[in-house]
Amino acid sequence: MPLLRPLQIFAGICMLSFCVCVSAWPKPTSVTRVVHPADEEKGDPRFVDVKEILRLALEKTVVEFGPFELQASSQNTNGLRYLNNLANDSDLNVVWSSTTEEKERNYLPIRIPLRKGLMGYRLLLVHKDKQDSLKEVRSLEDLKKFSVGQGVGWEDVKLYEANGIAVIEAKYSNLFRMLSYKRFDFFPRGINEIFRELEKESVQNPNLVVDENLLIYYPWPYYFFVSKSNPQLHKRIEMGLRKMIKDGSFDAIFWKHNGRAIEAANFKKRHIIYIKNHLLPRATPLNDATLWFRPKLN
Repeated sequence: MPLLRPLQIFAGICMLSFCVCVSAWPKPTSVTRVVHPADEEKGDPRFVDVKEILRLALEKTVVEFGPFELQASSQNTNGLRYLNNLANDSDLNVVWSSTTEEKERNYLPIRIPLRKGLMGYRLLLVHKDKQDSLKEVRSLEDLKKFSVGQGVGWEDVKLYEANGIAVIEAKYSNLFRMLSYKRFDFFPRGINEIFRELEKESVQNPNLVVDENLLIYYPWPYYFFVSKSNPQLHKRIEMGLRKMIKDGSFDAIFWKHNGRAIEAANFKKRHIIYIKNHLLPRATPLNDATLWFRPKLN
């Protein structure tokens, strides 16, 4: 018995030390306020999936980083302006955007394509009178005979112009009416966008249809970006996304929002025109097959 007492005392000291260490381990208590871009137009359906991804990434990191509040910016604006707001730490602290070398120099990118690169597969919204004229298009050279519509400040403008394609820029909501009036020849839209947009616009612009023959492809990853002054938020969102990829919830959101559109796109019956994306940063993880959607073409 006398020998046991020192051992008991020593064990008690070790247990007390362990408890002190555990209680001293930093626990996040402050609420992380996360402000993302507001919809450019009321009822804009384009980024419902991205906002769902962001929320779940934050939820999956509450243990490590504490509670959060997620809200939209009070300003309704386009992509160019909300990137400026992010740079100035004004109003926003996370945005989603296509990537370029310049953006990755100015902000902190999270190099996980939010739609698995689906935005790079473009179908063409056209006036029904233009449908036949696109049937003979088989190359980029053929495509250069036509003009495209794009939103003001969209990075795609630089891509199309660099490939010799004429671009007409306008406010996003005006592009559908302008296409209906034949101000340009076609409006390339992501597979995840085009069918919902046509349904939404068909009442006001009944002459618009989805071209049945062509598909344009260029690598076009969409990322979350945060300010360089906020590496903690960058770390949190990336950790959340990695957890989602590992547990399958990232893919579940992808297929929930895009499965029907992928089926409707009918890849096997389309002629694909590949366009070079000179804006694509070298650090783009193109070889990580877990991050990208690859359609079955045969």
